[in-house]
Amino acid sequence: MDNLLPADIADLARRVIETNLAAGRTVAVAESCTGGLVAAALTEIAGSSAVLDRGFVTYSNEAKNEMLGVAMDVIDTFGAVSVAVAWSMAQGALKHSGADVAVAITGVAGPDGGSPQKPVGTVVFAKAERGEDPEAVNAEMKFFEDAKTRADVRRQATLVALDLLLP
Repeated sequence: MDNLLPADIADLARRVIETNLAAGRTVAVAESCTGGLVAAALTEIAGSSAVLDRGFVTYSNEAKNEMLGVAMDVIDTFGAVSVAVAWSMAQGALKHSGADVAVAITGVAGPDGGSPQKPVGTVVFAKAERGEDPEAVNAEMKFFEDAKTRADVRRQATLVALDLLLP
């Protein structure tokens, strides 16, 4: 076995490492529902240490607050699965790393935990780049309606997050 991960994830992770290395950029990830899968995909690639600065797995609200500085009032007001929280996570990952770009992922992987407003399959992504105006929010909520299982949601979220890390 050459890789622990599915070929599509491994191939995209390889592109992320190669293109960021060529661009001289380092990356950080702040993950909730993916539980470290994005960082794991990147570290499957030889040479990833030149690109991946660090990963934060902040599954609980307390971890988001303590490790990334996401304000509890933001979590309480908007919910952990929100543009506001994802954006704060990405900004926190930049602040607490030496990376040039950070991507954050927070969502409802299921099978429980969804609501009518945020059903299972709802995932929010944010990207922050060092030197950009922190008020210029780059975040998006996606709904993976074709995802049938928790694994499907996490897999699709990992692919989107990796794509966001491409220069």
